[in-house]
Amino acid sequence: MPATEKTEPDIPEALAAERAYLAAARAELARMRERTLTLDADKAGGGALATEYLKGALYRRALALVDDPDTPLFFGRLDIGPDTFYVGRRHVHDDDGEPLVVDWRADVSRAFYRATSVEPMGVRLRRRFGFERGTVTAYEDEHLLAPLESDPRRSAILASEIERPRVGPMRDIVATIQPEQDVIVRADVGQTVCVQGAPGTGKTAVGLHRAAYLLYAFRDRLRRSGVLVIGPNAAFLSYIAAVLPALGEVDVTQTTVEDLVATVPLRGSDSPEVATLKGDARMAAVLRNALYARLAVPDEPLVVVRGSHRWRVATHELVDIVAELQHRDVRYGAGRAMLAQRLAHVVLTKMEAAGESPDDRVQDAMARSAPVKAMVATLWPAVEPVRLVMSVLGDPDVLAAAAEGVLSAGEQAMVRWPVPPRGPGSARWSPADAVLIDEARDLVSREASLGHVVLDEAQDLSPMQLRAVGRRCSTGAATVLGDLAQGTTPWASEDWATSLRHLGKPDATVEVLERGYRVPAKVIEFASRLLPRIAPGVAAPVSVRDNPGLLDLVETADVPAATVEAVRVALARPGSVGVIAADDAVAEVSRALDRSGVAHDALARGETGRRVALVPASLAKGLEFDHVVVVEPAAITAGEPTPWQGLRRLYVVLTRAVSGLAVVHARPLPAELRQTVVT
Repeated sequence: MPATEKTEPDIPEALAAERAYLAAARAELARMRERTLTLDADKAGGGALATEYLKGALYRRALALVDDPDTPLFFGRLDIGPDTFYVGRRHVHDDDGEPLVVDWRADVSRAFYRATSVEPMGVRLRRRFGFERGTVTAYEDEHLLAPLESDPRRSAILASEIERPRVGPMRDIVATIQPEQDVIVRADVGQTVCVQGAPGTGKTAVGLHRAAYLLYAFRDRLRRSGVLVIGPNAAFLSYIAAVLPALGEVDVTQTTVEDLVATVPLRGSDSPEVATLKGDARMAAVLRNALYARLAVPDEPLVVVRGSHRWRVATHELVDIVAELQHRDVRYGAGRAMLAQRLAHVVLTKMEAAGESPDDRVQDAMARSAPVKAMVATLWPAVEPVRLVMSVLGDPDVLAAAAEGVLSAGEQAMVRWPVPPRGPGSARWSPADAVLIDEARDLVSREASLGHVVLDEAQDLSPMQLRAVGRRCSTGAATVLGDLAQGTTPWASEDWATSLRHLGKPDATVEVLERGYRVPAKVIEFASRLLPRIAPGVAAPVSVRDNPGLLDLVETADVPAATVEAVRVALARPGSVGVIAADDAVAEVSRALDRSGVAHDALARGETGRRVALVPASLAKGLEFDHVVVVEPAAITAGEPTPWQGLRRLYVVLTRAVSGLAVVHARPLPAELRQTVVT
């Protein structure tokens, strides 16, 4: 859109007016919070439970109204007809209820992100503000109804905000959301959206902002049912943890898939081949077969004595009842509860046929009677999910019967434990086993569904992990985020249609983000040379930034010394520095930085706050740094089970840079990266 930048020397009066408006809005926000803090929930007149609920609501409200003086309260302005709207991170109103700042999620704010000269959406003028530590320093105007009057340059303020250096956790992008991103953010609450996003396209931010938008637009519905964010690891969750609170949403739970299904202590591990097989969707059928194999065929009728009468349910009737319940779409535990009532009902029909008039109380008493309970225990025994999985993995006969026609004999041998444990407590459960237990738990008793789930790095989940996540949003929707080119697990997805089917969302909309706003052109071009080898069907991202970024390939005989020098060069520029090395090389790199006096955080230990972060390659996914130093790519690729996975891991590592990338190596780079590089 045409844009004209205005700075303080040019129009001090207009700039002073915007600063005065900001000061007034901040004062009103402070008054809104003060009014909230003075409300006394104990005087509301409700019961104890209602009072506690109100206290919690007031606490969350006050927390959401905390002002950060270093963060702009608004970042844009819309002139629509005679009205002016300031667009910001939260709603601010005066004592009369008149809005001073409208929430970026409000419907009127949609035009700030989507209006163009072709489709102005009624906007006469769109103004973007430049800020420094919360103070308005500049603005740019776009006259959408008279575009020829303006300079057709791209927005300098927008570019500056996108490229602004950072230290610490991920920031929100409410000031820089692009039209194609806004379409995803505001997708309907009932629609599952899968975002295929190349590095730097903002897919993670889009997913988090969609969660914030849905909580704003459908607050009552989602506050009751809950919103969950699932990330690949604890380091990633720490990196994104501040985004939703900064947008005023403090009630969203964040977790990893491993923690989501954690019900047993994990003391074991599987080979990549075994973990892949345990993560195969066929294991769901094996568990289901093993579970329903517990059902028994009756060898004697049910006899219930009531008064002087003996009521008899023949064995063939019992077989029919069990078969009918088994074919209903209910969980095993629900079927077991229904069996008691069905048996009692059959007895009641026999009583009625004999001329008696039993009521519902008689049926309930019959369902709780000793003969009925004993028959239920025989025909439909109670099952503990943990013991079910233990029997499948530890008993060759159970596994063979359950896996017949599903797994080959060789595959059964792979998943079977070599030595059965004495009990659940002595089992060396692996992460893949925990997912099987989660599946078994859902077979016995349905998992409660949340209102919305945001799943990041979804391409790395196995079919069984996807099923576990899908259970958490079976009646809700999901935002699925990922990049097929960044799949680094042995079971990584090759296409989204298959993954969405395992998730239980085959009708999801797939959106593709190809415009890279975070990764500079030189870095994108360099890393994308790997794509034809690692993801032939995935298009290379297109960097839309004016700044091409920095790329430095350093071949050296002394990798530790060259790494330290590359870090020092990066520290001379503003912003964060990420040093990424193969997992087993991190300790050596850390010692080199220590010897040279370069203070740094060890991301693997959860350390944060310093400008320099030392990152194992396996934890780099989803993170961003202004400057990245990649140490010995050959060691990073060699740390993966296969060359293909190694190159995908390297692609992830190379695309973490926002401004500059230095690659330090003594061993040859992969053949795809050895082309001449123009720096």
